[in-house]
Amino acid sequence: MVDERAIHAVVRGLVQGVGFRYSTRREAARLGVTGWVRNQPDGAVEVLAQGPAAAVAELVAYLETGPSHARVASVSVTEVEPQPGRIRFEIGF
Repeated sequence: MVDERAIHAVVRGLVQGVGFRYSTRREAARLGVTGWVRNQPDGAVEVLAQGPAAAVAELVAYLETGPSHARVASVSVTEVEPQPGRIRFEIGF
């Protein structure tokens, strides 16, 4: 049985307008993680991710740097309950 993990993360810094959501979706798909990523009005990026614990940990590590033009100042991660039925990783608007 796979150890399932779900997280809610808020990424702050220069993370909007630099391809952060699209690169996060690409990385999540590569890792087999489901959930979503969306911009917040305050300039942060919010992420909900779930999947195998090791894959979610890799995605969190990716969020700490993001794409090449991003400048991540902080990543706040909270463990949440996995939500059954998620089948893809989506970009929210």
